[in-house]
Amino acid sequence: MGEVYRARDTRLERIVAIKILPDHLADRAELRERFEREAKTISSLNHPHICTLYDVGHQDGTDFLVMEYLEGETLAARLTKGPLPLDQVLKYAVEIADALDKAHRKGITHRDLKPGNIMLTKSGAKLLDFGLAKLSQQESPVAAAPLSQLPTAKDAITAQGVILGTLQYMAPEQVEGKEVDARTDIFVFGVVVYEMATGKKAFEGKSQASLMAKILETDPPPMITVAPMTPPALDRVVKRCLAKDPDDRWQTARDLEQELKWIADGGAQIDGAAVHSSLGGSAIKVRTLRLVSGAVLLVIALTGLAVWFLKPNPAPPPKLVSRFGIVPPASQRLAAVENSTLAISPDGRRIVYMALQAGALQLYLRAVDRLDAQAIPGTEGGYEPFFSPDGQWIGFLVSGELKKVPFNGGASESLAPPGSGIGTVIWTDQGTILGGQSFGPLEKIPETGGKLLSRLATWRQGSRFPERRRERHRRRKDLCPLAHHR
Repeated sequence: MGEVYRARDTRLERIVAIKILPDHLADRAELRERFEREAKTISSLNHPHICTLYDVGHQDGTDFLVMEYLEGETLAARLTKGPLPLDQVLKYAVEIADALDKAHRKGITHRDLKPGNIMLTKSGAKLLDFGLAKLSQQESPVAAAPLSQLPTAKDAITAQGVILGTLQYMAPEQVEGKEVDARTDIFVFGVVVYEMATGKKAFEGKSQASLMAKILETDPPPMITVAPMTPPALDRVVKRCLAKDPDDRWQTARDLEQELKWIADGGAQIDGAAVHSSLGGSAIKVRTLRLVSGAVLLVIALTGLAVWFLKPNPAPPPKLVSRFGIVPPASQRLAAVENSTLAISPDGRRIVYMALQAGALQLYLRAVDRLDAQAIPGTEGGYEPFFSPDGQWIGFLVSGELKKVPFNGGASESLAPPGSGIGTVIWTDQGTILGGQSFGPLEKIPETGGKLLSRLATWRQGSRFPERRRERHRRRKDLCPLAHHR
């Protein structure tokens, strides 16, 4: 319903965004009420992750809002490129939950949360468009004013009439036209996080009727089945957001924010993650449990000290040996290029290995705590895999070309073309990649790809062990013809 312009504030010398109500809509009373409601709503919110309102006015028959100008892209535009890396998913999710908590504490329910109303900027996520926001009577005297019954975008699957919002990002109670509250925003927040992490929409249908039925009756596939590297703790958090009954969801955005921060800080790797989740994500309960556990352990320790000298020291426990095996399906055969068969992530939780299936070479990703492996899209013919220092990227070679691909899914990117001399590779934590052929020059390129930075050294072509080198080269060619790129 609104038009937005980029403008310059000549008094304060700053760039702003001006949102106006177009002339052909200005004579509709319900739209003018909605426009004024947005101004009143935003003016009551001051938060780093909510777009700031600078001014409001009316001139020459035109109503306008002067708002903070944001540089970046909407989350909807970013999702057209695929899912976000896990660290970005958690970062933006925490920021959006924090913004919702601020709004909910003011008695404001957004009711139109969706990727198109979230901007991604250098300073983080920014929540936009409170035109459909609902204010509680306790918080605002304008709550009794009628709300607009129009959507905020002319999408193909945007509902009309009594349904407020964008259908694909609605809670069941919105679809049924029932009363909504802060827990409605929490449901849609789960839908948005699901899409950020998997690149897939939580609910899809070929028609409005089928889409409504999905929202009301079915649950989306678990995130770990769509994006296998999703932490189980995040999967549980989103699943609770998407509960059909509002009483079964997270009850406040604050609790949800605290749970997401715990996951982002590495809490999902703790063995007691299941216990933490069963406590409902309440940070207070977790701290209480830790205090009680500490007190119990202290009593046990004091009791042990009292009887320490009454019992002989037990014999030291035997050393345990851990073993790990990769057993591919019967249709696959592990492949090796010289000494490079697999790569282990820096945190030790994932491995990438090469396998031949029907004569074709492919890279596979597997978590060490799972028995199944997933083929990595875009790595057909890939060999000599390696991880980036932060574990977010998998590098590999294919026909002499150096590439990288996000570990949780996405398009592969070329770093160095065939014939660049890159062979065995090391990804350094200084943002560069080192690689070279046996007895050849050692090349250095940036981790983002591009021109050669430097040639660090050149080995003499002579070798003290020419027979061993020729035999290793022959084995490499027999095992993987695609790797014979020198």
